[in-house]
Amino acid sequence: MSRTDHDEAEIEASRAPLMDHLIELRSRLLVCVVAFILGFILCFSFSEPIYIFLVKPFAAAAAFHQAAGGGGHASVSPLDLILGTAGLKPLPLIDGQTVNLIYTAPLEILFTKMKLAGFGAVIVAFPILAWQLYRFVAPGLYRNERGAFLPFLIAAPLLFLLGAALVYFVMLPFVMWFSLSQGIDQAGVSAALLPKVSEYMNLVTALILAFGLCFQLPVVMTLLGLAGIISAKTMAEGRRYAIVAVVVLAAIVTPPDPISQLMLAVPLVLLYEVSIWCVRLIEMRRKKADEAEGLAA
Repeated sequence: MSRTDHDEAEIEASRAPLMDHLIELRSRLLVCVVAFILGFILCFSFSEPIYIFLVKPFAAAAAFHQAAGGGGHASVSPLDLILGTAGLKPLPLIDGQTVNLIYTAPLEILFTKMKLAGFGAVIVAFPILAWQLYRFVAPGLYRNERGAFLPFLIAAPLLFLLGAALVYFVMLPFVMWFSLSQGIDQAGVSAALLPKVSEYMNLVTALILAFGLCFQLPVVMTLLGLAGIISAKTMAEGRRYAIVAVVVLAAIVTPPDPISQLMLAVPLVLLYEVSIWCVRLIEMRRKKADEAEGLAA
């Protein structure tokens, strides 16, 4: 019996009536809902530390901006800004508060905490959600497909965290410093940045989601390569179109400033190149496996 016949027999043995699949789907959805609720309760309990953690890039940008004299011509070293946000360099000592956010609705803080809790619950519960999804679709996959699918359950969250880290340690401090540097304080006219709590948190969560999802590019492309939908040759020939698409996507999902767009576009272009090599590696392994199976037949 060839490997293909063995895989076909294994899938045939795992077949079940539609009702059994629906019952299994219900049980796995129930596990996902419980995991999300527990994650929500946990994150809501720590919503204030999470809020303070997410405001730290703004605080670092404000501290360095004030230390540089404020105003529209203040300058700061990019390395100092990144190290200060990461806690590897002490922030300048400034009299009074270095950052201040406001809220204008009575329940704005509560709703913001709930949004943060929901956002954190998805991240905390993701391993359980992904595992339940895998266990539901695994019986319909060939053995080699199951083995190939498992690494992506690890790569997907790691790439998401990589995108989130880029937002937190690099993009947010520069965006907030850029916003602070646009202030006006001359000729008796003053215009200073005073963001709302909800608007700032919406910006942070939107950027983290945008970068985290965009950083899934190698995972998506590699899965398409596994399915035989795309090839490394096609991806290489369409590189120029992909770069244009990346620039357009970066302009859509980031704030309207060139710094943010470049910070997303450049990593995505590099990840696209990584995706080409991943698909090329898959094609080489598939070719060797097909040759081995042909010899065995």
